Amino acid sequence: MTYCVAMRLQEGIVFVSDSRTNAGVDHIAVFRKLHLFGVEGDRVLVLQSAGNLATSQAIITLLRQRIQQQEEPNLHTVKTMYEAADLVGHTLREVMDKYKEQNMDFSCSLLLGGQILGEEPKLYNIYPQGNFIAATQDTPYFQIGESKYGKPILDRALNYFSPIEKALRCALISFDSTIRSNLSVATPLDLMVYNNHSFKLPQGKRLYDDDPYFQAIRSQWSEGLQKVLAQLPPPPAEYWL
Repeated sequence: MTYCVAMRLQEGIVFVSDSRTNAGVDHIAVFRKLHLFGVEGDRVLVLQSAGNLATSQAIITLLRQRIQQQEEPNLHTVKTMYEAADLVGHTLREVMDKYKEQNMDFSCSLLLGGQILGEEPKLYNIYPQGNFIAATQDTPYFQIGESKYGKPILDRALNYFSPIEKALRCALISFDSTIRSNLSVATPLDLMVYNNHSFKLPQGKRLYDDDPYFQAIRSQWSEGLQKVLAQLPPPPAEYWL
C-alpha cells in the first residue's frame, strides 16, 4: 500500500508521496513513487503512483524510453497537459493489456500535475482504467492509495487559495495521521513543490523520521489535539448516563 497527495493551488502545486511497498509483513521495501519529467523553461510534469509496483514501474520506464528514443507522442512533445494525461492513461492501458489474461490485480492509480508553456497549471487523477479527471478550485487536491486517514485535515484546512507553506504543512500532517494508523505507509517521504509559471524543474526533498521539522510539527500537532480535546465542554449527562 502507499499514500500520495497532490494539491493544485493558486500559487503552485504540492506533491508528497510515501515510499513503502509491501507484499506481506515480512517483505517490505522502499521504492520511489514520485517522478519528475520536463524541460527547463518549457514544461514541468510530476507523476505519482499507487498500486501494483510492476505496473507503475513499467509505465514510468515506457514514458522515459519514448522520450529518449524520440517516439511521438511523448511527455516532452505533447502540447497540453490534457494531452499528457491522455498519453499517461494510454500507457497505463497498454501495460494493463499485457496482464488481462491473468487472474490477479495489477491495477495502478496515478496523479499527474504540472504546467506546459502557453497554458495554466493542471492536476489530473488518472484511474486504473486510463480515464482521468482534473482538479478544480472547488476540489483542489487528489489522493491515491491509503487516503482515508489523511483526508480529514485536508478537508478542514485546505482550499485553492491556501498559501503553499500552509498546504505543505497540511500534507505532512495528513501523512503523520496516515502513518500512525496504517503500517503499510511509512517514511521516507518524497516531496516536491512547483511554483506556477516558473517552469523550473523542482529539486524536491526526501524526509526521514529524524527530519527536525517533520518531528516538530508531528509532536506539536499531537500535543495540540490533546489540549483542544481537554478544553472541549463535557457532554450532557443524558449522553452517557
